[in-house]
Amino acid sequence: MLTYRSYEPGDERELVTLWNRCLTKDPVTPTRFRNLVLLDANFDPQGLRVASDETGRVIGCVYAVRRLLPMHGTELEPDNGWIPFFFVAPEHRRQGVASRLMSEAVAFLREQGRKNIFFASYAPNYIVPGIDEKNYQAGYAFLQSQGFARLYSPIAMDYSLVDHDTPVDVEQLKQQRLDEGYSFDTAKDGDLYEVIQFATNVFNPDWGRAIREGVLQGLPLSSILIARDEQGKLVGFCLHGGYEGVKERFGPFGVDPSQQGKGLGKILLYDCLALMRAQGLHGAWFLWTGETTPAGYLYKRAGFSITRSFHVMKLSQPSN
Repeated sequence: MLTYRSYEPGDERELVTLWNRCLTKDPVTPTRFRNLVLLDANFDPQGLRVASDETGRVIGCVYAVRRLLPMHGTELEPDNGWIPFFFVAPEHRRQGVASRLMSEAVAFLREQGRKNIFFASYAPNYIVPGIDEKNYQAGYAFLQSQGFARLYSPIAMDYSLVDHDTPVDVEQLKQQRLDEGYSFDTAKDGDLYEVIQFATNVFNPDWGRAIREGVLQGLPLSSILIARDEQGKLVGFCLHGGYEGVKERFGPFGVDPSQQGKGLGKILLYDCLALMRAQGLHGAWFLWTGETTPAGYLYKRAGFSITRSFHVMKLSQPSN
């Protein structure tokens, strides 16, 4: 007889083991599971739904989370909830286990007043942006069967730094902008407040959080590049190593929309890639961008290749 319950202390080891059996393209270590789930300020044990067999062995899991701590200001996104991950042991699939766990996870979020439920665009501690249809076809079909609909499809990209060399035209462009009064430098302590506010307010609160927490966890300021205009106003930034301390993970990265078209993003990108190569890194990668966005086109032109594609899914409140 199967048992369905919420997370209990001591489940971690079995959850990580089963995770790595099921989500083979996205394995985790016990440390990552602890940091991304158990130590998340929004973690609620009631939202981590677990199935176990008659021996007590964990055979499945669906995780539901809602915001308890605002990402920015006082905004708790009271209408929104997220399902960051789910998995069921292969030998127990197609027996209703996932459906039961998902219904419990959705019920948990509905009880908290969440009208919109997303897979899996949760910040700050998302594992992947959405479901990878290519590698988890059954998982994608399952989400659709549960009423989730695709919203959009971000891509992950990788770039080999082994043969990296900054093109001459980029060096010339940078010199042109320098002659116009722009500046490009690594961040100093005095830049941090402005960079974090810029990332948060112009782009995404999660970007500002990533910079702040990255520095607190040891991210060198030399890994953060900034651009200023001729008046000294911050107009762009770029970094690597800001997420989970992974040095080869590129981003976040942004240029003031009013400054786009001047190649500032291209300059920052190539400066950061050169910096990464100088540190002996062999690759740069990131998890999330739009393929047809200006950033997506910039990455392609720089030589990044698409390595994965995801679907962000949404389950809306049933109509009465």
